[in-house]
Amino acid sequence: MDFLSVLSFAVFFLIFASFFSLTSLGLNMQWGFTGLFNVGVVGFYAIGAYTSAIVTGPAYPDTLFGGFGLPVPLGYLAAILTSALAAFVVGFVTLRLREDYLAISTFGIAVTIQLLALNLQSVTRGPNGLYSLPKPFSGLSASNLVDNLLYLLICLACIGAVYWAFERMVRSPWGRVLRAIREDETAAAALGKNVFAYRLQAFVLGCAVMGLAGALYANFIGYISPQDFVPIFTFQVYVMLIVGGSGNNRGAILGGLVVWALWSGSGGLIAAVLPPDLQTQAAAVRIVLIGLILVLMLLYRPAGILRERHIVSHEARMGDGARPPAADA
Repeated sequence: MDFLSVLSFAVFFLIFASFFSLTSLGLNMQWGFTGLFNVGVVGFYAIGAYTSAIVTGPAYPDTLFGGFGLPVPLGYLAAILTSALAAFVVGFVTLRLREDYLAISTFGIAVTIQLLALNLQSVTRGPNGLYSLPKPFSGLSASNLVDNLLYLLICLACIGAVYWAFERMVRSPWGRVLRAIREDETAAAALGKNVFAYRLQAFVLGCAVMGLAGALYANFIGYISPQDFVPIFTFQVYVMLIVGGSGNNRGAILGGLVVWALWSGSGGLIAAVLPPDLQTQAAAVRIVLIGLILVLMLLYRPAGILRERHIVSHEARMGDGARPPAADA
């Protein structure tokens, strides 16, 4: 295998890992910092993907109004806004529920979204899917490798922007309230904090990022169908966050990279070792492998590879008997 082949595979791998890392960042805002057990991750990922596909795709003769053929950045923006709006509606109804009931309701919503994508053929083309989705910078070079490198830069820029914004948020007083709600929402409410409002804000922010990840996926692949958005995706993202380190944004990114490497690597190993007639049955081993990794992490390193960093306020760092620096003047 020559250098260009290795580089092409590495770029393709990193692009897919970035989709998972970005989704894991969104989930970290909800579950890692706020304690929201959202089991509908794939549903908001699908909303972002279909929104961008309809906005940027060509005019399909068998649909009512899609696609509009607009520039790809507008598709990304529309995906963020649509996912955020859907999250606001869903969160307004479900976030007053307890953790287990919230998980059940969000899982049901994700399944409903997939069924709508499957049956609303006049909008989504049902099982036939949406095709010929444009990719930014596509065609600027005769090399597919160059196009993918440019797309990887877009993905990395999105991850960097989200990471920077989330880091500033969680280090602010707003972020400290989120962690207080995660630890004891009754105590946070007793201190006068509007627990529901903070939970809703974190839920909307996380789902907006999931929608962006879905849009990036759709426009990179160029084709989406309801079969792309199955519940196993949510399970994968939770494992990524737990392995990387819940409550740590760098851990969320790292977990996406590590678990996707194990997932894709095991798939390549199965394809290389086993005959074709056994590969379908052996594919289930990949799910068992990820489940085993999850169990081992929970047993031996429940905080993940990168533990949550405890942010200490300026007053706490000074100690009980210290005075502020300004007081010495």
